[in-house]
Amino acid sequence: MSDKSQSAAAAPGSPEVDPGATPVSPEDSLAPVDVQSLRQELAAALGRVEEHRAAHLRTAAELDNFRKRMAREVENARAFGVERFAGELLAVIDGLELGLAAGEAADARTLREGQEATLRLLAKAFEKAGISEVNPAGQGFSPDQHEAVAVQPAEGEPNRVLAVVQKGYVLNGRLLRQARVVVSRGADA
Repeated sequence: MSDKSQSAAAAPGSPEVDPGATPVSPEDSLAPVDVQSLRQELAAALGRVEEHRAAHLRTAAELDNFRKRMAREVENARAFGVERFAGELLAVIDGLELGLAAGEAADARTLREGQEATLRLLAKAFEKAGISEVNPAGQGFSPDQHEAVAVQPAEGEPNRVLAVVQKGYVLNGRLLRQARVVVSRGADA
């Protein structure tokens, strides 16, 4: 006997190997399988994979197109978002130009009426755009809405708005510009 067969035969608990036996492979020990049905199942699975792949590609393309369309719409909104407001301001410009053209020939009363009409046009344009004025005369001072440009002693409650130097403006609830005001500090201070 060779050294290998002696060591295999000498190992305790190992089965004896018959040198004349036919070797059995793992494939031979399985039950017979219908290869044709396995090929059909594989072909069906590959078909489903291709369908899923195509659906994925379509969805990815649709998402990409959606992103591009939204980017274009955002860019258009930035470029033309003030279009309606600008159209309203054209009437204001026209009124100012008419007032300047009539300036030397018109009397003071007519010019004042023209200025008031132009101011009403501007206020109407602001209102349509969601811009409202902040005129805090007589109200309490609020540092988030008002900017104090001066403090004066006054009778009554301190930190009251005595005068409005420049009105503030709010756009749809967001402060555009603080009102510049003169604030009271109390007569005894």
